[in-house]
Amino acid sequence: MSEKIKMANPIVELDGDEMTRIIWQMIKEMLIEPFVDLNTEYYDLGLKNRDLTDDQVTIDAAYAIKKHKVGVKCATITPNAQRVEEYSLKKMWKSPNGTIRAILDGTVFRTPILVKGIKPLVKSWTKPITIARHAYGDVYKDVEYRLEKAAKAELVVTYKDGDVERQTIHEFDGPGILIGMHNLDKSIKSFAKACFNYALSQKQDLWFATKDTISKIYDHTFKDIFNDMYENEYKDKFNEAGIEYFYTLIDDAVARVIRSQGGMIWALKNYDGDVMSDMVATAFGSLAMMTSVLVSPEGDFEYEAAHGTVTRHYYKYLKGEETSTNPIATIFAWTGALKKRGQLDNNKSLVKFAEKLEEASLKTIEGGIMTKDLVAISDLPNKKSVNTKEFLNEIKNNLEKLI
Repeated sequence: MSEKIKMANPIVELDGDEMTRIIWQMIKEMLIEPFVDLNTEYYDLGLKNRDLTDDQVTIDAAYAIKKHKVGVKCATITPNAQRVEEYSLKKMWKSPNGTIRAILDGTVFRTPILVKGIKPLVKSWTKPITIARHAYGDVYKDVEYRLEKAAKAELVVTYKDGDVERQTIHEFDGPGILIGMHNLDKSIKSFAKACFNYALSQKQDLWFATKDTISKIYDHTFKDIFNDMYENEYKDKFNEAGIEYFYTLIDDAVARVIRSQGGMIWALKNYDGDVMSDMVATAFGSLAMMTSVLVSPEGDFEYEAAHGTVTRHYYKYLKGEETSTNPIATIFAWTGALKKRGQLDNNKSLVKFAEKLEEASLKTIEGGIMTKDLVAISDLPNKKSVNTKEFLNEIKNNLEKLI
């Protein structure tokens, strides 16, 4: 390619932590910047910078995505007590993903990346399963409390007109724990709308699952909102598209999914979606082989890898040891963002480049060149484990042939 592809508008770039931060830079330098005149608005969401800015950088990044419509995010650390000590943090900062999702009020769609030579652990799965995860509230916006002695815990609601309602949660006769969660009808409606629209765009069945038999108000509200919206707005559209929507209990859904061929969109509440997306990704092959995109009701898109910061490899890297870290999900986060930027700006060259980079990435694996994690699960007869840089080099070679 003699001339780099130009970008009229920026992608909001959210840098991250540890090994994924190293790979992030390698992907840009080796696979994107030689071919694209990359235009990004950069935010450093590395843990040290979040601490330095009192997490304001995360908030600023989220609003930048609202402004520019497209963002791409590297994996980040959500600190626990051990991380607070390791990084000498001011406090145990909340999940940056949770903060961004709350501001964008979006839905996370996660889909496994299928490639020849890597078969799902569930033998009946022949089509990808997309997890649609609500991205607001529940345990990610909870309030937690520890009681050290006997107490009466109450749920108290004070209305703006002065009315007060209270309900006993539990009479504690000794130490215990409490958690308070919430959600918003507005956010649940946005979630449902995003799921129905996505199902129509993909022409795939939509399942929604929760536990309304136990949670007769909280979970049942989700069920009712989905059902009302389907009946009033989407039933005819689904019939025309030849697809189906149905609700079932989450434990029944798990059993059905395991016995299915796949090919559906499985909508879940925030925590349920967090857990089940990891299960689906691992069963299809690897967390590093999963696309993830946050879609807001206003049409903002944030692409990210659906895995963590690969801490164990990072510590090896710091010691100068060779690592073989799978970069595919991070590459696909970039290609997803580049494609969406290209689509919004009518930049066909940028869209085509992103598609070719995805093709080159999969072609590398199908050619038997792969990272150590993929060698362990691939059934290709001739396969070779290479380090991260060698893997990226092979992708670049294949990319140059394709373009």
